[in-house]
Amino acid sequence: MKRGIAVNENVAILGLGTMGAGMAANLLKAGFSLTVYNRTAAKAQALVSTGAKLASTPAAAVKSASIVIGMLSDDAASRAVWTGKDGALEGIDRDSANGIILIESSTVSPPWIAELDELASQHGAELLDAPVTGSRMQAEAGQLSFLVGGSNHALEVATPVLKAMSKEIIHLGPIGSGAKMKLINNFLCGVQVASLAEGLTWIERSGLDRDKALAILKAGAPGSPLLGAISDRMVNHNYTVIFLLKLMTKDLIYAQTEAATCDVDLKTVEAARGLFEAAIAKGFGEEDMASVIEPLRNQLSIEAR
Repeated sequence: MKRGIAVNENVAILGLGTMGAGMAANLLKAGFSLTVYNRTAAKAQALVSTGAKLASTPAAAVKSASIVIGMLSDDAASRAVWTGKDGALEGIDRDSANGIILIESSTVSPPWIAELDELASQHGAELLDAPVTGSRMQAEAGQLSFLVGGSNHALEVATPVLKAMSKEIIHLGPIGSGAKMKLINNFLCGVQVASLAEGLTWIERSGLDRDKALAILKAGAPGSPLLGAISDRMVNHNYTVIFLLKLMTKDLIYAQTEAATCDVDLKTVEAARGLFEAAIAKGFGEEDMASVIEPLRNQLSIEAR
């Protein structure tokens, strides 16, 4: 893979959800020829109106692509798009596949990345696992951080494409490194959001001035960009999706499973998962993850019963 990628070569992106749509828009802004696929084709119309080509299947999207990016919800969705009927791997022309780079940017499990890497190799392509940190706003602004696992030369070829969507590209090591790092990142985020939901509920029931209490927390040792952003959403009951609650729940499950392979028992995940799963049971799965607080707010305390 000695060549570089020119901006007029075709890039395909598979999945136009909360993150994928913003990523695709930035590829168009950067001048790349872009083909998109989404299970619900109507979600692609805004991109089509600004120059993207819409493919009816993942296989069709890949036909003329040099770089193919997946941005799906979980292992099952990723597997279906890459390997299912009319999946992306079927669209690779094995006679001319030398040089095609597949990039899995979904938050998926390391075992699936290892399997996909083997499948990519069998089809004459090379895989990078490159999940992102950031949420919808960063995706739209082209300010994501890519956490990359894979070979140096594959990353060198893909870098111009990744740069169009990001503020930084961090090469962490061999294939699977990005997936592992992303799960550690989201594990810490999920536990913090769950503890914030409990802490804010406590504040609201305590009689303290909520604004003053949150100002102390934001400025003090517990303060973080995540605490600031999520607490504002919780206070304003603003659950417009920045990060889907059900996907954070999925990430906590993947993190727990992966940590166990290193003999690490993520005990804090059990408590956090319980809160997120309770919120899903109450109908908040399709809302922003900040809505994890609502079942706590609405739950009668023992003292009040």
